[in-house]
Amino acid sequence: MKVPMLDLSEQYQSLRSEVLEVLDEVMSSSRFILGDNVKKLEQDVAKYSNVAHGIGCGNGSDAIHIALQALGVSEGDEVITTPFTFFATGGAIARAGATPVYVDIDPVTFNIDPEKIEEAVTEKTKAIIPVHLYGQMADMEKIAEIAKKHNLAVVEDAAQAIGAKHNGKTVGELGTAATYSFFPTKNLGAYGDGGMVVTNDDEVAEQSRVIRVHGSKPKYYHHVLGYNSRLDELQAAVLNVKFPHLDRWSELRREKAENYTKLLKEALGDQVFTPVEKEGNYHVFHQYTIRVEKRDELQEYLKEQGVATMIYYPLPLHVQPVFKELGYKEGDFPVTEKAAKEALSLPMFPELKLEQQEYVVAKIAEFFGK
Repeated sequence: MKVPMLDLSEQYQSLRSEVLEVLDEVMSSSRFILGDNVKKLEQDVAKYSNVAHGIGCGNGSDAIHIALQALGVSEGDEVITTPFTFFATGGAIARAGATPVYVDIDPVTFNIDPEKIEEAVTEKTKAIIPVHLYGQMADMEKIAEIAKKHNLAVVEDAAQAIGAKHNGKTVGELGTAATYSFFPTKNLGAYGDGGMVVTNDDEVAEQSRVIRVHGSKPKYYHHVLGYNSRLDELQAAVLNVKFPHLDRWSELRREKAENYTKLLKEALGDQVFTPVEKEGNYHVFHQYTIRVEKRDELQEYLKEQGVATMIYYPLPLHVQPVFKELGYKEGDFPVTEKAAKEALSLPMFPELKLEQQEYVVAKIAEFFGK
């Protein structure tokens, strides 16, 4: 059996006629930039996030950078974040001219450890970026408390976590701003790049709208150094078709995660560390990530058996070559470094079949049986 990491074909076929219809409408209107589809998506995603504003932009990476710039983060500032995330998080901080300051993660959730944040705060600290990794929100109540104490902004990197909740609060409610990615592999994915900033802060929203269009308001009058990062009208049209299905897809992902955990526990007991949904959290399982010894050998074996897997992320940000001037070294964040050697994400998408999951787990058990 072949089990892909992600298969979007069944989803597309179920929405094909509706998608083609809205794409034709955009083509026929000849309005391709910041039209009605973008406005509708901005309004709907903002409402979904229980905030006042949504600002569509070119991609999730730009969304983080735009939010930071809108908050006034610039050269000489420091931004605290996790080293166990995709490069875009640290990259956006550096692009804003600030210095990424890393702190270690919680070994259970893979998210930033709030107990370690405060000791990293200095007089240069301007913001905190918690990453809601794999679809589970970080402990935003504690993070918001620390931020309030030290007068810091909080930008939630929710690229993988649209729809996730923490003690009844959704992404964006407890931070100054939150950012989404609509990359095709995400839980709400476009057919190309796309992103969004969501916020309750009127000034952050206004600045974000200006920054995404070269810093101009009105057109051709430039007051800040912005750049071109607008959500494409065609992508917004696709996302508007998909958006009403998001909650159902999240429930299906949670169902697949429950199946995996049950099957893995039955087959392997404690040999595999399965994801833990922290009390009070609603995990949307962008990824189902296990922790195992001999991770690389297991991945190679599963590949030979037709099972695709991914490693998110093999080299933490603090030891990435581009950040060597920050002075971090191996051993600085042991929990992160251990996770980078053990984390393996299994196939996960709403249409994943039970027999596919059973096959994946059987092959994992086969590997450990050997």
